[in-house]
Amino acid sequence: MKLSTRSRYGVRLMFELAVNYNKGAMQLNDISSKEEISEKYLSQIVIQLRLSGLINSIRGSQGGYLLAKRPEEITIKDIVESLEGGLDIVDCVEDQTTCKRSTICVTQMVWKKLSATIKETLNSIKLSDLVEWDKSRKQELTYFI
Repeated sequence: MKLSTRSRYGVRLMFELAVNYNKGAMQLNDISSKEEISEKYLSQIVIQLRLSGLINSIRGSQGGYLLAKRPEEITIKDIVESLEGGLDIVDCVEDQTTCKRSTICVTQMVWKKLSATIKETLNSIKLSDLVEWDKSRKQELTYFI
């Protein structure tokens, strides 16, 4: 199983907005440059994040994007769910009608457990955690230089 680039890049975009929280709106070209992600691709990602209520956009020359909530209030699960449409590992976990064997399939329990663990883990990590981890990582690097 692999997470899509849409989600991976979406988390990185949200991280940049979290790092710059309360410093004003960020323009996509700045995020694109810092994270080395195509601005065109980011422009597609922000649409869904805005529709999900995770970011706000501001028009104009000083416009850009900013978090709709504090970094402590946004989980990685919120972001990934917004961009992936769900987190269940297989369709039958959420909707048993997608498989005629779902009522007798023992492996469905494996997929339910795995899906629950993924959701629990992503829900336990907030954008503010990423910001703190980044600060710690930078301090460690500075110590060795």
